[in-house]
Amino acid sequence: MTGHVLEGIGELARGVPPESTQQAVGYPSLFLLVVLGSLVPVVPTGAVVSSAAVVAIHQSVPPLSLLVVFGVASFAAFLGDIALYWLGRRGLSSKNGSRWLAQLQGRAAPERLAQARTRLDEHGVAVLVLSRLIPAGRIPVMLACLLSHLPMRRFARGDAPAVLAWSGAYALIGILGGSLFTRPWEGVAAAIALTVLLSTAPALWRRTRARREAHGEATG
Repeated sequence: MTGHVLEGIGELARGVPPESTQQAVGYPSLFLLVVLGSLVPVVPTGAVVSSAAVVAIHQSVPPLSLLVVFGVASFAAFLGDIALYWLGRRGLSSKNGSRWLAQLQGRAAPERLAQARTRLDEHGVAVLVLSRLIPAGRIPVMLACLLSHLPMRRFARGDAPAVLAWSGAYALIGILGGSLFTRPWEGVAAAIALTVLLSTAPALWRRTRARREAHGEATG
């Protein structure tokens, strides 16, 4: 029985695609997933970048692989942001709006949008960098830029350093997660868990604080 199990494990190990094949499939997949996640909030793009970084540090030339991951993720995020912003601008100029603009407005709470507009007035496009690093901070700031009729060129100038900072931060999470484990899948699991925790913790904290405030007002 044990011999059959070991034989099966050996077959799985031999079935792992070579590094060149992993790269040929992995980099285009990374690009497509990040672009898709920038347009539609169904793909956890931060976890995708962190997972790609984990795999990269287990390649034969980790610095080069990490640099490619960083470059592909940054370029894909930039293209996704620019495309979404362009679609939003079309919605503003259209008489009936657009589903993309409606989607942005539906994903930005009024109080967060008001805060984003205030920060945009105070700091300009530099606020885009912080919005990319804060979980769920990208959409309110992008919508604030749209409602302020910020030109595409100016938005792009602010978004470029924002996506670089975002890619670097999540790649660093992947490096830390991957360096703690010898097996890539363990590092990927750790990186995904950490990115999910970072993305959900602020929302949970806001809900907890709102409930406490509501409870205090009720008892007061």
